Amino acid sequence: METQPGYDRFLSFIKIQLGNGTHRVIPEVQRRAVTISRQAGCGALAIAEALAALLQARTPKTEPPWTVFDRNLVEKVLEDHNLPPSLARFMPESRVSEIQDTIDELFGLHPRSWLLVRQTAETILRLANVGNVILIGRGANVITSRLEYVIHVRLIASLEQRVQHIQLCDHLERKPALQFIRQADRGRRGYLRKYYQAAIDDPLLYHLMMNTDLVGYEEAARIIAELVSSGPSGSERKQNGKTAGHALST
Repeated sequence: METQPGYDRFLSFIKIQLGNGTHRVIPEVQRRAVTISRQAGCGALAIAEALAALLQARTPKTEPPWTVFDRNLVEKVLEDHNLPPSLARFMPESRVSEIQDTIDELFGLHPRSWLLVRQTAETILRLANVGNVILIGRGANVITSRLEYVIHVRLIASLEQRVQHIQLCDHLERKPALQFIRQADRGRRGYLRKYYQAAIDDPLLYHLMMNTDLVGYEEAARIIAELVSSGPSGSERKQNGKTAGHALST
C-alpha cells in the first residue's frame, strides 16, 4: 500500500502545478477564489451560494460569474479527465477504506484513490487559477495554500445545531442525521490527513474561522465577501514580487 512515497509524488505534482511560471500564467489582474472547509451541517452550501451572489453583484458583467463547486466538483473532475460517470461513487471525501480500495483496484473496478485525488487536485488548481470560484472541501485549502489570491475559510458549529440543520435540510430523524454528521466529519478529517498530511482543524490553514451558531449564514457570507474584496489585486502582488511561484520557492 502507498503511504509516504505516494504522498511525496502527489506533493511534487502540486508543486509543479504551482511552480515557476511555465505551468501556469498569472494574469495582469488575478481574479480571486475562495475555499470553504466545513463541519457537516454548519450551512456551508447556503453560505457559499449567498457569498457568490454578493460577489457577483460587485463583479463587472464582462467577468466570469462567481460559481460554487461542491458536489458538482466531482462532475467537473470526471469531465476534465474524460472519466466515466460510474467513478463518481468512488470519489466522496468519506472514502472507502484503503484495503477496499486495493481490492477494487486488483479486480479493475476503479483506479487507485491516489490517481483520483491527484486528478481532483489538478481540476481544483485550474479552477482557482481561472478565478471567481468558491471551492467547498476536498482539501482545496491545502491544494491552493500557496496561491495568494485565494481566501481560505473554515466553518464550524455546535453538534446540536448541525443535527438540526441536517434534519431540516435532508428530512431525517435525529439518529440518522447524527450518524451522517459523524461519518462525514470523520471522512473529511481522514481525507485531509491521508492525502495531504494536514489536520483539518488546524487554524493556521485558514484566513478566517467562523462559528455559524453565532454568525448567521447571510452575515457569514457578508464577512467573507468583505475579506475577498479587500485583498490585494494580482497587479499589486506583482509589484511586490509575491506571485505564487515566488511564494513556493521561499
